[in-house]
Amino acid sequence: MIESLKVPEFRVATSIETDKLDALYKRLKPAGVTMTALLAKAVGNALVKHPVLFASCTPDGAGITYNEHINVALAVAMPDGGLITPVLKDADRTDLYQLSRNWGDLVKRARGKQLAPDEYNSGTFTISNLGMFGVDTFDAILPPGTAAILAVGGSKPTVVATADGLIGVRKVMQVNLTADHRIVYGADAAEFLQTLKAVIESPEQLL
Repeated sequence: MIESLKVPEFRVATSIETDKLDALYKRLKPAGVTMTALLAKAVGNALVKHPVLFASCTPDGAGITYNEHINVALAVAMPDGGLITPVLKDADRTDLYQLSRNWGDLVKRARGKQLAPDEYNSGTFTISNLGMFGVDTFDAILPPGTAAILAVGGSKPTVVATADGLIGVRKVMQVNLTADHRIVYGADAAEFLQTLKAVIESPEQLL
């Protein structure tokens, strides 16, 4: 936490409609697919087009190290307090069903304090999701050594203006990105969120 304060951070947010994602989740849930895996896969697919978002700053702060793997860490609250960040490795290349199985195994072993260090400290991008607790929006603290973390709020029915100029109700969630400004610029963050929005609002591409 204290190390994160030394990093020049900035934040960018956007709203994403989730009706189609929710419908896909409802369809795939009987096959064992989890919403966590869907979010990780969506983030992984978006990150492929934005390698600076899963890069890291060199120890001297003067350069950038580009990572080969998109390893998505996800914050999990521990029963006795605190949190841990199990990692879904190669989220862009692993299919949804395997990601879901991997996640179930990671969470079970995380809560039993049985994870190996590489299973919780190898993340190259982090997701913190508080939507299940009824949180609408929040900012997340950047894990040192990474370029960005995504804070995901809950999805709720919202009145929106539709593309044809009418008023409608859509389920919408707010996502807030915290990034290291030494290597990520505002346009980089905004373009990543645009890509993520496109992926989540057309989620069939995740299959």
